[in-house]
Order: sequence, then structure tokens, then C-alpha cells
Amino acid sequence: MPNRTRTGAVTALTVAGLALGTVLAGPANAAPKAPAFLAAKELPPHPSSAWTADKVKKGVPETLLGCVRGSVPTQNVRHREFRTDVDAGAVQVSVVASTTAKAKALAKRLDKDMRTCAKKIEQSDPEVEAAVRDYGTLAVEEGAHVWGLHTEASWGATDIHLVGVGRDGRTVTVVQWGQMGGFQNAPVKAFKKTTVKAVNKLH
Repeated sequence: MPNRTRTGAVTALTVAGLALGTVLAGPANAAPKAPAFLAAKELPPHPSSAWTADKVKKGVPETLLGCVRGSVPTQNVRHREFRTDVDAGAVQVSVVASTTAKAKALAKRLDKDMRTCAKKIEQSDPEVEAAVRDYGTLAVEEGAHVWGLHTEASWGATDIHLVGVGRDGRTVTVVQWGQMGGFQNAPVKAFKKTTVKAVNKLH
């Protein structure tokens, strides 16, 4: 998420996420292998600032878009946040499900969340206009899908996000990139490469 505070837009994204339920929860006795995460240098290059990466942490990050955050389980989930010195930010979240079938269902749910995200945002906050673009699927492991989300508030705040949802076996990952701007500012080609790298690291 961009490093700015816009109460209305943030509230809209959060409410959209809270309306969604958890798809799965890992068994108490499971000890899944932790998936690897992206490195800062693997994110789409920023024209004026280098990316820095936080340490990998447990749990669901607050920076994840509300549209998908409500569907991410609270068990067997880890994340890494990334930032620049300007307005761009990113986060990767990975979930290890108890079965391949549950991982497949989670990936499907997350794609549905993104497909309906703009509608949910506008329903939750009439001061925000939102639009989603489907940037298609990627041929990597069990597949990945890339989405774009643009939000514009009545007071002028405008943000663009790219979201990649991918799966390898029992592991599902969500990669999110965001900054101020519109669809024309989205590095779609570079983000697709980043998403492919993220899914390939899930082995």
C-alpha cells in the first residue's frame, strides 16, 4: 500500500475484506514446510528508488487489500512487506493448506475476491470509485492470475494496485504491488514476471 493515510479509501478496502469469510484452516498437528519469499530485487523496478524488504513474519498483514484479506486463513500463513523511499509499497503472503484441494479452493476464492473487489468497495464507501482489470493467467506451476485495481476518492486520492494469485501444490501465494496513480502507471509486464518468480519459489 502507498505510505499515505486516506481514511475513506482505507475504510472502503477494509470493509470489503471484512465481508468475506475464511476458506480454510490448517490442522493443529501439521508442520508444513515454509515457502520461500521474493527478494527485494525481484519486484518491478522503481524509476527513482530501490526496494527494501522486511523479514518474513507470521500472520496476515494489514497492508493486504481488504478485498482478499478476509479470505486468507490465520494459520500457516506468513508474509513479507516491501517498500521504497517514495509512494510505492508491496507485500507477499503465502499460505500452506492442509490439502491440495483446499489450496485450490482458496486460490479460486481469492480470484473471485479480486473480480468483485471494485463493486464491494463502491458499495461500502460511496465516496470512492473503483475499477478492476483482469490481466490474465500465467503458465507457472498450478497457475497464477494477475489483477489490477484502481481506486479514486472524491477528494482526489487515486491509487493503483496489481495483485497476483498463484498456487503450487498445497501452497497459495498473493503478491500485491501498489502506488499512487492509475492503470497507466502499472508495470504489468514486470509484475507478471515477479508473480512467476513468486510461484516458482513455493516448492
